[in-house]
Amino acid sequence: MTSNDSECFVYITLPGQTEPVTAGKFVLTKNRQGISLGKFIYGKSYLARTDAVAFDPVELKLTDRTYETVALKGIFGALRDAGPDYWGRRIIERHAGKAELGELDYLLNSPDDRAGALGFGLNATPPAPKRTFNQTLDLMRLQEVADIIVRDEGLSLRGAEAQALDLMLAGTSMGGARPKAVVEDQSGLWLAKFNRPDDKWNVARVEHAMLQLARICGLQTAESKLTTIGDRDVLLVKRFDREKTEGGYTRARMISALTLLQTEDTHQSRDKWSYILLVEELRRASAEAASDAQELFRRMCFNALISNNDDHPRNHALLAKGADWRLSPAYDLTPAPQISQERRDLALVCGDQGRIANAENILSQSARFLLKEDQANAVVQNMVKQVSTGWYSTMRAAGVSERDCEILKDAFVYPGFMGQDQQESE
Repeated sequence: MTSNDSECFVYITLPGQTEPVTAGKFVLTKNRQGISLGKFIYGKSYLARTDAVAFDPVELKLTDRTYETVALKGIFGALRDAGPDYWGRRIIERHAGKAELGELDYLLNSPDDRAGALGFGLNATPPAPKRTFNQTLDLMRLQEVADIIVRDEGLSLRGAEAQALDLMLAGTSMGGARPKAVVEDQSGLWLAKFNRPDDKWNVARVEHAMLQLARICGLQTAESKLTTIGDRDVLLVKRFDREKTEGGYTRARMISALTLLQTEDTHQSRDKWSYILLVEELRRASAEAASDAQELFRRMCFNALISNNDDHPRNHALLAKGADWRLSPAYDLTPAPQISQERRDLALVCGDQGRIANAENILSQSARFLLKEDQANAVVQNMVKQVSTGWYSTMRAAGVSERDCEILKDAFVYPGFMGQDQQESE
């Protein structure tokens, strides 16, 4: 469905419920300067509910005012987070038969299994929630369609191919540009992440290993498992914003760190891409400020130790299963081998020296994460030991090949992480 409509209703599935309700109206228009202007207002009936909750803790608070924004092409952060990511947009464009759609079209065409608890539609009454999902048995066909789209080949919209594209349409917003789809088994919903034909290593097995290694290092991570379809591996990551019940799926509200920081995912906005700024906002928003701040510190350290320079703000999120917000489990943890042995950077500022991913810089602002100096030092030292001694065995136990371990070995605890002075004293 493509649309020239400039407004839509926004629905929400409230905590503990499985059926959506109408929460408000979103209008996308142009201001006098011709710039996209978004407006949102909560409905009076929604505000009158005793169980009403705000979409996010920073921008769209639960009031009767009309909110306006010109950021993000007029799309509020909480709404943007419920929309499709780069991969999802490609699928929606294929499905609609158009190379480019309006921002409202992406929201209206995104599937019911989008991230978080929000939904969008043209009717005042929300549609019934989706009851059936792709099953894990569909993975082989989904992999085939993903390969076609990655190669950017034409896909006929007839017969079996059209049905397959319908299956692939079910993708979530957060998760980046890699091919994926949502599938269901008896335990609930999983995000199936496919390897690409042009991958330099088995990304599915490596990411699964990193989630396991992160748990060994004390991080809270998304549950994951591997499955093999033919000769291809697929990573299944459990949806932590959904919980299966007898009456359907409950949904947790979810926003990205981009929304919490009120910034954009462009290089022009990178001045706000910062773990330091993020922890300050997290401390204000989280119901367990100290615990979540310290968890974020551990994730920052872990990302540095595996050379994960894809730790951008869309790869961090807040989750609200009830009324309160908490840091979500970690996801999208991927190592990246690099040439430099002296300096490596993260995507976010991590200390006084900017984005430099070394121990000195990471420790420089540890007080912001509500850690005492000795506590922060202990976290870093323990994690250095766990990653340096555990990365290889964890990768091999996850079925990562000896070849791929050799390719990735320089990603872990690179020499410059501890600094020259400390290395010489050891």
